[in-house]
Amino acid sequence: MALNLLSFNTMVSNSAAAVQSACSTLLDLTVGSVLRAILESSASVGLWMQWLILQVMAMTRAATSTGSDLDSWMADFGLTREAGTAATGSVTFSRYVDTAAVLIPVGTGLKTSDGTVTFTVTEDDTNALWNSGQSGYLVPSGTASATVPVQCSTVGTAGNVQIGTITSISSAIAMDTVTNGAAFTNGEAAETDAAFRIRFQAWISGLSRGTEAAISSAIADVQQGLVYTITENENPDGSTNDGFFFVVVDDGSGDPPSSLITSVSNAIESYRALGSRFAVYGPTEVTATITLSVTVASGYTASTVISAVQAAIVAMVNALGLGTSLPYYRIAASAFGASAGVENVSAITLNGGTADLAATSLEVIRTTTSNVTVSQA
Repeated sequence: MALNLLSFNTMVSNSAAAVQSACSTLLDLTVGSVLRAILESSASVGLWMQWLILQVMAMTRAATSTGSDLDSWMADFGLTREAGTAATGSVTFSRYVDTAAVLIPVGTGLKTSDGTVTFTVTEDDTNALWNSGQSGYLVPSGTASATVPVQCSTVGTAGNVQIGTITSISSAIAMDTVTNGAAFTNGEAAETDAAFRIRFQAWISGLSRGTEAAISSAIADVQQGLVYTITENENPDGSTNDGFFFVVVDDGSGDPPSSLITSVSNAIESYRALGSRFAVYGPTEVTATITLSVTVASGYTASTVISAVQAAIVAMVNALGLGTSLPYYRIAASAFGASAGVENVSAITLNGGTADLAATSLEVIRTTTSNVTVSQA
């Protein structure tokens, strides 16, 4: 129900008209008169009460509540605002002398080149260099570099840094340089009011449980920024399997941790229909290997233009979502858009050919700077 809101002047005018209509003689309502001062003070109180009513109305509806008021409103239904997530990715440590073994401990600190964003090395027991006894990555003698996972120390989008911006080692280890070969893109800020309302609507739609809407709501409640597909009555290899469905989920990294897969599985378990079976998988990563030549315009530095083109192509590929194919023509478009110094693009190959790189609902296409070769024509 909408309120017919009145301005201060309207309130004073309406009051004056009502008072005058009830009096047989002409009243003095000029500026500064006692009666006008009384009417204006009453109008001020009316404005205050009108504002209080608007505040109450805003706080009692999810569509108009904000911040902590919206949190309180949703808490009545058992829903809480999703926290932000810290950006994750991989960095490569290098050293000039590799005559001895070196340990990169979990918790090793790193910074961006401007020192504003910090990262720490995290555990990955599937990494070939992982040494559980020393809680770190043991780089053997004769190995000059090592790639390990890191996580931003700050929750939110601050950790979504560009390629080659993590360059400073803030902990004392026997490594000389560090860099990130790909941009970090999976950092998420805390859930916004608008996103919270949309998730509430999905939750209402999924209250019947056992439906696709219910399963989608369960997945969305796990973490922000998840991309997923749900396939019914089919195995991942395409064969028929009645009563079975599988979910492929990605957090934007292309390689979600096992803990996320477990969390999604647990969430779905409370929503699945009785007698149905399901499985949750991370995406299969398809590597895009790209080569191309660029003609550099006069007045531009070739190395700078080539680096910009390489970075733009890597960013474009790594932004592709789950099940999204890589069109061959987008490589040229990204190259031209990377710098005004790109005069022409030629000799493009994508995984050795000139066709689009397809991705199924189980796959996500990713690349790194080492897989994108840009030469000067």
